Amino acid sequence: MNVDLFDFELPRELIAERPMCPRDGARLLHVGAGGLEDRIVRDLPGFLRPGDVLVSNDTRVIPARLFGKRGEAGVEVTLHQRIALDSWKAFARPAKKLKPGDTVRFTDEFTATVAEKGEAGEVTLTFDRSGDALMLALEETGRMPLPPYIRKGEADEADRADYQTVFAREKGAVAAPTAGLHFTPELLAALDARGVKRLTVTLHVGAGTFLPVKVDDTKDHKMHAECGVVTQDMADAVNAAKAAGGRVVAVGTTSLRLLESATGEDGVLRPFNGATDIFITPGYRFRLVDVLMTNFHLPRSTLFMLVSAFAGMEPMKRAYAHAMATGYRFYSYGDACLLHREAP
Repeated sequence: MNVDLFDFELPRELIAERPMCPRDGARLLHVGAGGLEDRIVRDLPGFLRPGDVLVSNDTRVIPARLFGKRGEAGVEVTLHQRIALDSWKAFARPAKKLKPGDTVRFTDEFTATVAEKGEAGEVTLTFDRSGDALMLALEETGRMPLPPYIRKGEADEADRADYQTVFAREKGAVAAPTAGLHFTPELLAALDARGVKRLTVTLHVGAGTFLPVKVDDTKDHKMHAECGVVTQDMADAVNAAKAAGGRVVAVGTTSLRLLESATGEDGVLRPFNGATDIFITPGYRFRLVDVLMTNFHLPRSTLFMLVSAFAGMEPMKRAYAHAMATGYRFYSYGDACLLHREAP
């Protein structure tokens, strides 16, 4: 498909710089068969039914933006995919002066070696420590990797809490699963009281999420792979809920992408542990997810393509036009919409 079909003009003032407080006070645009309905996130339980299963992403964002030196030259790196306990793929700036074997020094005692160079500024770094010791060093020296459209990517101390969801547990993401940012303990309690079952999967969101689609046709776009886990117990619970007539409600596109990756043509969710580079565009036949809660996405982005595939291109264009006309806040710290899968 032509990427221009997914383009639109977004006024800069609609990009949210900070999250709503309280988080579940953010606006929620319900996009349903009856049209568009303006609500707030706190109203979510009223749209769900007893027996539905809400699936969120429990990945935890790490301070993946690092500043160091190669000799006397400054180097900035943003980690985006872990490939071993001591190695990550990263986007480096400037990357052209880095070569395999170079040492990048982040502090006097924390360094990494350039193991490989890739395309478009990507490098593979092998650190001088691994596992929990590496995570500790990142916590001490790294910055939260805010997307470039929020305060030009410059995170501050508040973002260490603001850019984590209430579900965050498994360390490894370099971008937040942003639909989850709207949830509070009070909202979770209301969902429990409604009889909605809550489950989690893990998909470590990569910085590739921020990369623009630079090709003219979607068939030429290559997605960055992200690592995810669906456990046997979680798969069994979802399958049981579906068999009993419940709907699968995905919190965010990351949860949806992993669930669809782990579901067979027969509609059965299976355990999954590995990488997925699933790219969902209009024409995709959804296998599992019935309802999607998600934020408002960038023009020409793979995520706007995904929601257009899920709820229909024309309904999403109308929804985004309404959101812009009525002052909804966009992107990671912005408002949300609730979508129902378009009938085949």
